[in-house]
Amino acid sequence: RALSPRPAVAVRCQEGQLAVTVRRDLFGTGRPVRAAELSLGTAACPPLSPNPAQAFVTFVAALHECGSALQVTPDSLIYRTTLFYKPTPSGNPLIVRATPAEVLIECHYPRKSNVSSGAVHPTWAPFRSTVAAQERLRFSLRLMDDDWSRERLSNGFQLGDSLRFQADVTSEGHVPLRLFVDQCVATATPDRSSSPRYAFIDLGGCLVDGRAEDTGSAFVSPRPRPESLRFRVDAFKFSGDAGNLLYISCHLRVSPAAQAPNPWNKACSFSKASGLWAPLEGTAAICSCCDTGSCPSP
Repeated sequence: RALSPRPAVAVRCQEGQLAVTVRRDLFGTGRPVRAAELSLGTAACPPLSPNPAQAFVTFVAALHECGSALQVTPDSLIYRTTLFYKPTPSGNPLIVRATPAEVLIECHYPRKSNVSSGAVHPTWAPFRSTVAAQERLRFSLRLMDDDWSRERLSNGFQLGDSLRFQADVTSEGHVPLRLFVDQCVATATPDRSSSPRYAFIDLGGCLVDGRAEDTGSAFVSPRPRPESLRFRVDAFKFSGDAGNLLYISCHLRVSPAAQAPNPWNKACSFSKASGLWAPLEGTAAICSCCDTGSCPSP
């Protein structure tokens, strides 16, 4: 089936509100969803008055409305909400033709800027533009196809599958960098501190999931380039959890590419053949703390 040129869900993060546009053919099956089956946030905000002739349903809400949650980080204000699809039950109670779906939505706003209440006429480049040219880093984490050639279009997996992740960083005018993944955490909700919680990468770059007997989780060698890192994790779900959603949050970090990997900057996989931790780069000594749990903080 040919892919639609427009995304099923599109988000515009504006100064004081967000606008969410949902394609009626949400799942690309040719069966449009009803506007009444869609809602935004825990407050179940309805869409704007829909026009049945249009192929899209639109939501517009202030950043703090519809039960959205705010997270404040040192650099950003992050507003989170969820688009809910709750299909109307079919006329036959014995069968199900559609299942509910949730789409996590985030809007990120920078907290730092050189703002002044008065007119400023500097004789040099403003601080903000100088930093933007020299220090701006863009991190990404993507699910990849089996051959790593492109981003995976679906985020659905069966137990027994492998999830292939690729982390990247791009920079503007920065010295060459090497990327590391300090930690990756899986949770059943968007809150990375919620329970149940499983850290499958921990201790500043130890892929601890690879120690389990029935997994082949590991970092992939060699790297495509210093500023990219690939790793493979066998699919899992939380025991006793009736849901089928996992939220994965990872902490990415960089060091100068010229700096040799060390206990602070490492990517370590567990080798079942040797029973030892093996680094993607550097000497085996940098991974020794993965066993003791005493890895130093960056």
